[in-house]
Amino acid sequence: MTPPTALDARLVVTRPGFALDLELQVAAGEVVALLGPNGAGKTTALRALAGLSPLSDGGRITLDGRSVHGLAAESRPVGMVFQDYLLFPHLSALDNVAFGPRCHGATKAEARRTAATWLGRVGLAEHAGAKPRQLSGGQAQRVALARALAVRPRLLLLDEPLAALDAHTRLEIRSQLRRHLAEFDGATVLVTHDPLDAMVLADRLVVIENGSVVQQGTPGEVGRRPRTDYVARLVGLNLYRGHACDQQVKVEDVLFSVAEHLDGPAFVAFSPAAVALYRSRPDGSPRNLWQAGIEGIERHGDNIRIHLAGPISAFADVTPAAVADLELAPGQRIWASVKATETHAYPA
Repeated sequence: MTPPTALDARLVVTRPGFALDLELQVAAGEVVALLGPNGAGKTTALRALAGLSPLSDGGRITLDGRSVHGLAAESRPVGMVFQDYLLFPHLSALDNVAFGPRCHGATKAEARRTAATWLGRVGLAEHAGAKPRQLSGGQAQRVALARALAVRPRLLLLDEPLAALDAHTRLEIRSQLRRHLAEFDGATVLVTHDPLDAMVLADRLVVIENGSVVQQGTPGEVGRRPRTDYVARLVGLNLYRGHACDQQVKVEDVLFSVAEHLDGPAFVAFSPAAVALYRSRPDGSPRNLWQAGIEGIERHGDNIRIHLAGPISAFADVTPAAVADLELAPGQRIWASVKATETHAYPA
């Protein structure tokens, strides 16, 4: 059975030089990640949901069938975890978490009991008396999460919740956060720049650019079939738009052979690791072959990323040994090819 829609919103925010118009539905228990380049409108959307930014005409926010866009921020059943957590420095971890229930009318004793329960759930019961300055980044993040959940929200908003953590702590806290989100029965909206955070934490991705949705779907769907350059970079693919005729797609002056049968506007995508490089034109008649110039060379994880310019621009990932064997250098002319079996096409 499909879970009921907990959040049903149209977020319309207009200001000089920018307009956000975003339809957003999130089911109960679902985690939706908002992705997009800087200035796309992600934080604006989150602030509108929280009641920190007013909606323009045509905007609406409904939670569990109840209209909430006319309510003040403190009256909405919404919990929010900010990027820098915003813990009160003069309060203990326990009293930071108790602050929300107190604001919602709980007595001091009731609020502290609720806070103690939530600190236990996030594994920080023994740190109840610690001030924020005495906590590690990961501990502070968990206190902020407990504070957001202690008010029993129907909508949980996470603004870059792992951005302030170092790489090792991020790995651990990401796993813990996924478990806590799986136990939350309300709607969750996550804003992140990190594709791994989005892929691990979210059930569905909504990609926005210039204030509107350009692509959405499960992480697998978005990752396999990017529809904009931003999404392609996010998932690490080369992406082109061309015109298909049966099993060929023409992109600029390059004719790609593909496995799929298509006709009309189409996207072509392939991994940088699928690109093979040659000093001279390879023998025979390999498909998906073009000549390019090397614009740049940089370290990329354990490999070397080659920036290619020519009839099409592309990234190629090769080993350090291949760079030495081919004597690759910026400004050099080179041949590039991709196997048809590793070149994927889909309707544009």
